[in-house]
Amino acid sequence: MAGDTVSFGYEEVAPEEKTRRVGAVFSGVAAKYDVMNDAMSAGMHRVWKDQFVRRVKPREGEAILDMAGGTGDIAFRMADRGASVTVADINQEMLDVGIERALERGIDGLVWSRQNAEELSYPARVFDAYTIAFGIRNVTRIDQALAEAHRVLKFGGRFFCLEFSTTEWPGFREVYDAYSHKLVPKIGQAIAGDADSYRYLIESIRRFPPMPEFDRMIREAGFVRTKVEPILGGLVAIHSGWKV
Repeated sequence: MAGDTVSFGYEEVAPEEKTRRVGAVFSGVAAKYDVMNDAMSAGMHRVWKDQFVRRVKPREGEAILDMAGGTGDIAFRMADRGASVTVADINQEMLDVGIERALERGIDGLVWSRQNAEELSYPARVFDAYTIAFGIRNVTRIDQALAEAHRVLKFGGRFFCLEFSTTEWPGFREVYDAYSHKLVPKIGQAIAGDADSYRYLIESIRRFPPMPEFDRMIREAGFVRTKVEPILGGLVAIHSGWKV
């Protein structure tokens, strides 16, 4: 943040403008979101999500809030393990895609709810775990979203976040930067007919706080025993913490 502005990719905009623009981005890409994830990551996002859910260790009967979970990828995996999952997203188009996918797969029992991560409608201390995958960097005020995550968790509750970061592997970082900036918008145009939205999504990764800084933000929100697990040298990272 810089004064009363926040980052939208490489731009600095008013907070309400970022919220509006991010909403437009995901409304535009919702229908092709999962296809694009496969194309951009060569299917690796599935491996990362599997690893993420293994770290969460969802259990039978647990109440879990999957924030920014629109299309259901994380929720489906956790529901398979018996957890009671609420899928929340600020974008109705993303939720609609997830609901349709759940119907196609015969997955029922999930709760779908339109929610703003910065102002959740739930009372305090109702969830055993809070998950957010590839969504926190699109939140307008990350500190408020983390504070809300802490508020709605029970004592002993777990926070888990899967997010892109900055790889620390020499050589790989330069290759990935070139790929993401030059090729991803072209892939977005070819598959989703939308280069600009995918250009923003790559820029948002570059503007996201480095792993140590984001870990500090999680601690400042009240979480303890925080941990960072880099994947591919930090290209992706699993952040976690506990509410005690």
